[in-house]
Amino acid sequence: QLHSDQDKGDGSLKYILSGDGAGDLFIINENTGDIQATKRLDREEKPVYILRAQAINRRTGRPVEPESEFIIKIHDINDNEPMFTKDVYNASIPEMSDVGTFVVQVTATDADDPTYGNSAKVVYSILQGQPYFSVESETGIIKTALLNMDRENREQYQVVIQAKDMGGQMGGLSGTTTVNITLTDVNDNPPRFPQSTYQFRAPESMPPDSPVGRIKANDADVDENAEIEYSITEGDGYDMFGITTDKDTQEGIITVKKALDFENKNLYILKVEATNTHVDPRFLYLGPFKDSATVRIQVEDVDEPPVFSRPAYIMEVKEDVPINSVIGTVTAQDPDAAKNPVKYSVDRHTDMDRVFNINSGNGSIFTSKPLDRETLLWHNITVIAAEINNPKQSSRVPVFIKVLDVNDNAPEFAMFYETFVCENAKAEQLIQTLSAVDKDDSYSGHQFSFSLAPEAASSSNFTLQDNRDNTAGIFTRKTRYNRHEISTYFLPVVISDNDYPIQSSTETVTIRVCACDHRGKMLSCNAEALIHPTGLSTGALIAILLCIIILLITVVLFAALRRQRKKEPLIISKEDIRDNIVSYNDEGGGEEDTQAFDIGTLRNPEAIDDNKLRRDIVPETLFMPRRTATARDNTDVRDFINQRLKENDTDPTAPPYDSLATYAYEGNGSVAESLSSLESVTTDGDQDYDYLSDWGPRFKKLADMYGAMDSDKDS
Repeated sequence: QLHSDQDKGDGSLKYILSGDGAGDLFIINENTGDIQATKRLDREEKPVYILRAQAINRRTGRPVEPESEFIIKIHDINDNEPMFTKDVYNASIPEMSDVGTFVVQVTATDADDPTYGNSAKVVYSILQGQPYFSVESETGIIKTALLNMDRENREQYQVVIQAKDMGGQMGGLSGTTTVNITLTDVNDNPPRFPQSTYQFRAPESMPPDSPVGRIKANDADVDENAEIEYSITEGDGYDMFGITTDKDTQEGIITVKKALDFENKNLYILKVEATNTHVDPRFLYLGPFKDSATVRIQVEDVDEPPVFSRPAYIMEVKEDVPINSVIGTVTAQDPDAAKNPVKYSVDRHTDMDRVFNINSGNGSIFTSKPLDRETLLWHNITVIAAEINNPKQSSRVPVFIKVLDVNDNAPEFAMFYETFVCENAKAEQLIQTLSAVDKDDSYSGHQFSFSLAPEAASSSNFTLQDNRDNTAGIFTRKTRYNRHEISTYFLPVVISDNDYPIQSSTETVTIRVCACDHRGKMLSCNAEALIHPTGLSTGALIAILLCIIILLITVVLFAALRRQRKKEPLIISKEDIRDNIVSYNDEGGGEEDTQAFDIGTLRNPEAIDDNKLRRDIVPETLFMPRRTATARDNTDVRDFINQRLKENDTDPTAPPYDSLATYAYEGNGSVAESLSSLESVTTDGDQDYDYLSDWGPRFKKLADMYGAMDSDKDS
């Protein structure tokens, strides 16, 4: 309560309050000066409030005394329980840890005043998690309390820790937290095979590196502590099989290292060992961290293809061997117990020219064509061996055939030699050096000998000197030569080798006589082709090209003129009464125009059909066809044609101009009567065509043709 000495109790003074919480948390009675709190105070929110109070004249509002300041201090009570810094703690320790191993430290705080009583003094205790763990009451450190806790038995633990104030005394407030403790793995368990013996089967045709089967040793540990390495320690299949580890499944994969053979061995026994790769020395006392098992592998028999005695064959044959000569033999046999017979053949994709063949029964290879080492030195063929009872079971082997050289080629010049000699040459002067080559192979090196042919040795104007180094020199025998007398000399040279049998050839050296200067340089001779290339000049080539173009244009114009002449009408004169075809260059009625003409009418004019109409056109006005007078057999052909033309010109039902009118009427003036093949088929009797030979040379061809037919019939 505030009270001013100036307050006489008559209500003239008024008390006002200001400062922390004035008017909200604290209020003052303006008449009596009593200060009251409007709500419950919390020391943890604000422990001290500073207020200012003053008395003023109610009527004037002026202070009657100076302002007074006072402090309100809140005394603490135990109204806050301890609070942990985390709602849930997570911790982990290795399994098999010693007692007292630090796990984690929990911390709880109390908002009460630590300087006032025991309201903020916190004590820790464990409510859940015994007997495995314990907690220090003062520090909140959690430790292990049980020896040899095994992760494989239990991995997760949940511990509840309590923090209580008032030093843990009765009436104190408390809070709890949960601690999740996980035991981490250590390598304290060795691998163990679930069974002592494993059985597998493997066909003998299984290729190397193929898997036979899988085995697995169990390890209760996890991650790297459960990693296992498998190995084959002993057994009769130590070198035939291998084992690797599948890193994902920790299984041992047994694989084939070498080809299996049922006939040779059909059962293998292996001892496989599984070992941990990461061993913890602290737990070696628990025993060896490895285990072993026995693996039995049974090899199964399969039908195998024949097997050659060698992976490849190399044979040699001389190039001069006769056809059907045996050069070698390949051998293959069925590895199965049945020992099926084998037949041999040559893969023709490797011997397209069919140079070699093979005996299908015994595998002997022989030549079927002549060989030539100079053409092809090596022949690489493939031989196929297949079972007779089951041809699908086959195998292949390469055969390399080397063709050995024989001396079957004569030496020859290394190039074509054409040289010259000067007219003023001196005797014993070198004019050309010769060399030779030989297609044959010489193991000791070629050795050629040169000499002049016998027919030129004595009468030649030149001499030949063998240098004994596979070269020879041509020398002049006389002092001067005259190119006007003899312009060219042909010198035959015999070249021989030293192999057996000796081969020799005669080559010719062309020597031209030329005029030379005093230094021996050629000036002119009839051998200008040696130094001046022949050819046509550019002007000559252009002239030849122009002549060819003009010739082509002439041919084209001539062909065009002939084509234009062919288009001229055949009937030039009205006096020409021979049978002709008049071309109007108009399109006809096509296949539908079957009534444009009737050839039978010309043969028999009286057989005309009065009621036949055109089917390809519709006439504008339908006229009845007029019946014309029939022509007698003695009617002249010209009168007959003119009469028919006049009738067609005036007849509206006559065929149009795009129709072809054929008149097969010949008249009565022919001694041979009608030559038409249309009427010839109507005669049944044989005819005599001897009269055709009396008609002259124009009918000679017909006389020969029909006369020959009569002679055939007679014969």
